[in-house]
Amino acid sequence: MEVLDKIEKLRNEKGWSINYLAMESGLTQSTLNNLYSRNTEPKISTLRAICSAFGITLSDFFKEEENEDELLRKVKSLSQDNKKALLQLLNNIK
Repeated sequence: MEVLDKIEKLRNEKGWSINYLAMESGLTQSTLNNLYSRNTEPKISTLRAICSAFGITLSDFFKEEENEDELLRKVKSLSQDNKKALLQLLNNIK
């Protein structure tokens, strides 16, 4: 997951507007708007302020992405039969 997508996901989970995130993080609204309009990744200091507003560390911010990658690698390494069994299991969980 891209950095901006992750920020957007966290913001939406909290129901925060960009303006509210700006207030909570101590950043300006124009700083956040520029990230999205230019589709650029924030500086570490900016990301640290954003993470602080969400109550997470930089490590927490990137942790989920690492776990998703690890899970995907494990699934890809399964045999076709095991992939089918996993899919059937997941479908039964719904």
